[in-house]
Amino acid sequence: MKPEEQQLLKEFYQTLTDRPLEPEDKCYVPYLQKCGGEDPIADLATRIRWRESETVNLLTGQRGSGKSTELRRLRQMLRNDECTVFLCDMKDYMNLTTPVEITDFLIAIMGALSEAVAAQFDGSPAEKGYWERICGFLKSDITLTGFSIPASGSELAISIKDNPDFKQRLQESLRYRAEKLIEEAHGFSREVVEFVRKRTGDSNRKVVLMVDSFEQIRGVGVERSRGIQESVENLFSGHAASLQLPMLHVIYTVPPYISTLAPSLGRQFGDSIVQSLPSIHVRNKDQSQDMDGLEVMVEIVEQRFKEWHEVFSEAQIHRMALDTGGDLRNFFRFIGGSLIKANATRDGRLPVENTVIDKVEDHLRREMLPLADDDKKWLKKIAESKDTCLESTGNLADLARYFDCSLVLNYRNGEDWYDIHPLLRKEICGEAKA
Repeated sequence: MKPEEQQLLKEFYQTLTDRPLEPEDKCYVPYLQKCGGEDPIADLATRIRWRESETVNLLTGQRGSGKSTELRRLRQMLRNDECTVFLCDMKDYMNLTTPVEITDFLIAIMGALSEAVAAQFDGSPAEKGYWERICGFLKSDITLTGFSIPASGSELAISIKDNPDFKQRLQESLRYRAEKLIEEAHGFSREVVEFVRKRTGDSNRKVVLMVDSFEQIRGVGVERSRGIQESVENLFSGHAASLQLPMLHVIYTVPPYISTLAPSLGRQFGDSIVQSLPSIHVRNKDQSQDMDGLEVMVEIVEQRFKEWHEVFSEAQIHRMALDTGGDLRNFFRFIGGSLIKANATRDGRLPVENTVIDKVEDHLRREMLPLADDDKKWLKKIAESKDTCLESTGNLADLARYFDCSLVLNYRNGEDWYDIHPLLRKEICGEAKA
């Protein structure tokens, strides 16, 4: 391969970096609107516009479905309506591989909000930020056994995020004092809104808090995964009132399996509906190709790298989109893997040959195999019914694993439906790849 061709592949590969996009980013493609389906982001914006009092809003979707990017679009829409919006990435404040309780969840959220307020307004509702305040509260109002609270608020924040043993001990100590801590968090919520309204000179200004990345909470291993799933279920089902922060409009990103609790969960938050970001609709339920969705996938590539047609044919882009079921993250992985494989191929040439794509496809399929017999049976039911076929909430941990590993993908055109990963159809259903 010529040096200039290798450079072309390198430049293409570098455009595939997984990062949240702002609406004005040249790489951003409004796929929700272009695919002709519902727009859950527009629905969230309308609900917040129309409600005068605080709201709780739940947003879900599989990893790589574009939640962080779409939250930035929502932020722009709300700012245009003269709302003040704080977007907090909970990966920076929480350990997302251990069970969560209402106490440490609220501490992390209020700490994140406090830092966001300070960054945006160069100030705080009181002399001390939330981390220092909660640190003082824990030292004076909580009886601790076998451990102590760090000396400063910043050290407390680090301990909650990076020290699982400290977090567990803190949870145990706060279980019987949760009501007082919730009261403190709700009081801080009111102070933030009043502070923002005073700073902006708008006594009716709406203040919105976006809690991003919490949907990524997951454990390693069956038992730990089940424990985390149960803690999340308990958090949203058992503490709904505590998650409604006074005077704030809050958007929580939640794991996809939470949608199985949606009928009862939404009612606990008033008129809230669990909004879901689906995978891009590249196939219909009968497995026929959806050309509108495929055109969107091509446009997404076009916006990132104008010279893509020197590397792949349109048919090859369609193939990679279909093979990954419209899942954007895996679509980019497929393209990136093909670029690397093409560069390493002896006597490689452009456009990339189908044999290169064959090898990457085989690698992606092997990543999902082998499957246990019980998994195969369940996945086959999903493939045939286009439903989750969840027999009991005791199986939620397994369903969560299917979503996390993209063994099952979520779609919407008129209604929500599900299907297994396209590369598993032969293994599960005995079908050759369409």
